[in-house]
Amino acid sequence: MTPRRLLIIHNPIAGRRHRWRYRATVAILRSHGCTVVERDTRGPGDAEVIAREERDNFDVVVAAGGDGTINEVANGIAGSSVLLGIIPLGTANVLAAEVGLPLSARRVAAVLAHGAPRTIYAGLVNGRRFLMMAGIGFDARTVTRVVPALKRLLGKGAYAVAALSEWWANTLPRYFVALDGMETEVASIVIAKGRSYGGKFVLAPGADLAAPRFEACWLPHASRGGLVTVAGSLALRAGLHRNAVRFARTSTVRIDGPVGEPVQADGDIVAHLPVDITIAAEPLRLLAP
Repeated sequence: MTPRRLLIIHNPIAGRRHRWRYRATVAILRSHGCTVVERDTRGPGDAEVIAREERDNFDVVVAAGGDGTINEVANGIAGSSVLLGIIPLGTANVLAAEVGLPLSARRVAAVLAHGAPRTIYAGLVNGRRFLMMAGIGFDARTVTRVVPALKRLLGKGAYAVAALSEWWANTLPRYFVALDGMETEVASIVIAKGRSYGGKFVLAPGADLAAPRFEACWLPHASRGGLVTVAGSLALRAGLHRNAVRFARTSTVRIDGPVGEPVQADGDIVAHLPVDITIAAEPLRLLAP
């Protein structure tokens, strides 16, 4: 096999706590004979711009960071034949957990240098791609409450603090959702492409990255007690109670509600209501075990 040419787009903020893993992975890739070009991002949006401008010169564009960096790179390479790679350096690494990508530098490098690609279908929020999930309601509002300095200090703990603050506020409005034409009213909803949520917690057991469809998971009501029940079920890896959380498979979603309500995708706020969520016509090719 001809050694691969890799562009690694590195988020130095996400990778600060895992710099040793990043440096080790790059060194091992070069020992495999790969051509490696590194580019650091300087702020939001940089990864997408770099990926779009330079993708045609490489076999693989690698996102070295968290799920937000991966999201940007995926949007930057969309429509091309280049492979998507991951060096997981973020807070939760949800996509890496979903596909079973190890954290070992040696094993990550082996996947990037020699691994076979998987075909996956991304979702689109008002035309922007997401790989794992989009959320409106409790989790989107939680994302808006995360303090960046606290995230750098506490990692996942910053999301727990933000979720507790949102839980205490308990001011969710009602949202109006159409799933392949089926209409319902919800207090909070996640449109999932992958099974995992917040790391290795399973929220959407019927979701499949390789399938051109979503699994929608929603709360008809969002009392404090109901949110605690859902959080406890996720933490204990127990099945979510069907009376507390409803599920449906769908390929199109329309969500209306208070104009300006935030919409998160892959852990970042990417849009505001109203939104249309669909499946991207062109799949991505992801290097994974």
